[in-house]
Amino acid sequence: MTTTPAELDALVAAASAAAPVWLTSAADTRAAWLRAIADGLDAAADELVPIADRETRLGETRLRGEVARTTGQLRLFATVVEEGSYLELTVDDADTSAGRPELRRLLTGVGPVAVFSASNFPFAFSVCGGDTASALAAGNPVIVKAHSGHPELSRRTAAIAAEALRAAGAPAGSLALVEGRDAGNALVQHPVVQAAGFTGSLSGGRALFDLAVGRPDPIPFYGELGSINPVVLTPAAVAARGAELAAGLAASFTLGSGQFCTKPGVVFVPADAGFEASLAAAAADTSGGPLLTERITDAFPAGVGALTSDPSVAVVGYGAETADGARPVVLSTDAAAVAARPQVLLEEVFGPATLLVRYADEAELHAALRAVPGSLTATLHAEASDEVGETLELLQSRAGRMLFSGWPTGVTVTWSQQHGGPWPATTSLHTSVGATAIRRFLRPVVFQDAPARLLPPELRDESLARLPHRRNGVLIVP
Repeated sequence: MTTTPAELDALVAAASAAAPVWLTSAADTRAAWLRAIADGLDAAADELVPIADRETRLGETRLRGEVARTTGQLRLFATVVEEGSYLELTVDDADTSAGRPELRRLLTGVGPVAVFSASNFPFAFSVCGGDTASALAAGNPVIVKAHSGHPELSRRTAAIAAEALRAAGAPAGSLALVEGRDAGNALVQHPVVQAAGFTGSLSGGRALFDLAVGRPDPIPFYGELGSINPVVLTPAAVAARGAELAAGLAASFTLGSGQFCTKPGVVFVPADAGFEASLAAAAADTSGGPLLTERITDAFPAGVGALTSDPSVAVVGYGAETADGARPVVLSTDAAAVAARPQVLLEEVFGPATLLVRYADEAELHAALRAVPGSLTATLHAEASDEVGETLELLQSRAGRMLFSGWPTGVTVTWSQQHGGPWPATTSLHTSVGATAIRRFLRPVVFQDAPARLLPPELRDESLARLPHRRNGVLIVP
């Protein structure tokens, strides 16, 4: 099914009509609308999960957990709206002796937002996922471009959410769905759309990014794209807990058949420390599974083949074979090869594969790390005796989330989470997970010497008495 240009225009017109209602909605009203969607999805979980499993083959346990994550983040954004600090309310009182006017500033919604669903999270990064939840919370209607990997689920989810919003009193046009690549391209170029959120491939995201910034009126495009999520293991860490680290890495890079954007794809290990053998043994006990789409299924062996075609790369070990899924594979190379050919060896492979990079000393390690592109995460496993200042500096400059224990797969939805990093991990420095994801779909406006009756309600003194704000440089938390 493909949305026609006429249908797209009608949906965008409805979103445009709904935008002023969302923009001026009271905090408790907007929060209630978000909670209504969450309640509707929770009530429909028994219907939605089988559809999702049929289209994605991710399994009931994983999918039920993802429904809970999706509704949980909708409710989190309801509390963000009610708490009010996301508005960044700021007042500078007039000072006639200094010739300074009164200035009152806040963040406000940008207008209708386009959201592009992801393949690997059919709930949490899809129709009612984090991009949609944060855009609605910011006070913007949303038009979602469905992912071709789960079209039936997308239609049903959108219908349930739209009905929940209607029943809760939200205006028509608050949430809509379009399908087809042409419709997605047209959506991001439509003059009514004021921002876009995307989770997917580097090539697809870059194409949409170029369309967004190539408009006569360019709009912000918040894309989460490719990420290899580098990991560094120090010699002391491998000596102290090598078997534990191998088991943790094997579980992480095969989780969800390696289809997590936070999969540890490149792992720097000390040469001659025995870690390759430990990981090969741990990986032998893992199994892959079916990949999400035919395109991803075809791309996985091609990606592994591109790595193994490099003369420095060897296969260390495999996981168990499965009848209908990708087989986990552990590859190895050396730091000198990575530093010399990063465009080959640091290419993301979506699926259950990881590349071990041997380094002989810190100089080799740091030279290779300087070639690592931006990622969502970076992980450092070290011991208290390790001096890791330069290593940490190099990793931190390339990622939005730094881990010092555990593994990067699994992203908690909290107030402090950061899920974004330098290009090509994302097209911006903002997060797509957690409370501050709302900042992507807001813009600042300042009111100078405005009569109180013409100010947005949030900037009037009676509202400031109960909302966090800064006045004359002083932070005030009622």
